[in-house]
Amino acid sequence: MAAAALVTENFKFVSLFFKSLIALGTVASQTAYNVFSFECPCSSGRNYLYGLASIGVQALAFFLVGIMMNKSTWDLVSECRLRRCRKLSGASAFALLGTIIGRGVVAPITWVVFSLLQGQAYMCALTEFVDPGTLEGFPSGQGSMVMAKFPCQDSVPTELQRFWAEVERRLKYESQLIGWLLVAVMSLTVFLMLCMKRCSSPLGYQQENYWSQYRSDEKTLFQRTAAVHARLLAAENVKSFFGFGALEQLAEHQSAGPICSTNWNRVTGVYLYRENKGLPL
Repeated sequence: MAAAALVTENFKFVSLFFKSLIALGTVASQTAYNVFSFECPCSSGRNYLYGLASIGVQALAFFLVGIMMNKSTWDLVSECRLRRCRKLSGASAFALLGTIIGRGVVAPITWVVFSLLQGQAYMCALTEFVDPGTLEGFPSGQGSMVMAKFPCQDSVPTELQRFWAEVERRLKYESQLIGWLLVAVMSLTVFLMLCMKRCSSPLGYQQENYWSQYRSDEKTLFQRTAAVHARLLAAENVKSFFGFGALEQLAEHQSAGPICSTNWNRVTGVYLYRENKGLPL
């Protein structure tokens, strides 16, 4: 039963990963390339930098946005600021960082895979490094200056136009092969990391599902209660100034007072699952 549940969960996770991959790839294809027009400079020395930048800069931006939008990032920052990470063991810190980075690299890898499967950036970057000697019938004495013009078909000399399709086919083959290999490597990595997570977890399959549900419900209730508390406190402060408030409909609730920073710090930071005599803390 445990093995079957583990395999089922792994397939669910991989399925979710691929759904995210396809969704993000679709969004990238419909927005990024419509907003940013890819124009290879077709100049020796510039193609390589432009091709790398067109893939790397966007991937870096996606990675940083993913890190910044991850709540665990700021939980870890708060933990280190407030408690100097004293409550985190080496294994816990490694697991938490792995979770943050793992979630942050989904969008960048999707962008890289999409770019490689499309092949334009790869062709722009590496055309000048194609060895003319490997092209049958290619005139001798042609160097990287001429090969750098191949991403722009109109810039290729007339006598070399017949080699354009061969160069494009070769580089797109390499680019798409690397893209699919990257998908395979990342899928295998996700599978192995999930297996390691399950094997090292102190919780059983059912208990971990229950604990995840509990954390989700607690977070939802906390946010809803915090919103009501903030409105009540704001209403009381406004009422103390004007003598009346516009939120009289909330009068049935208890009065709300400010919460001291000590209590806020207690619920800020990283809190991992711990047990005492078999019961969760």
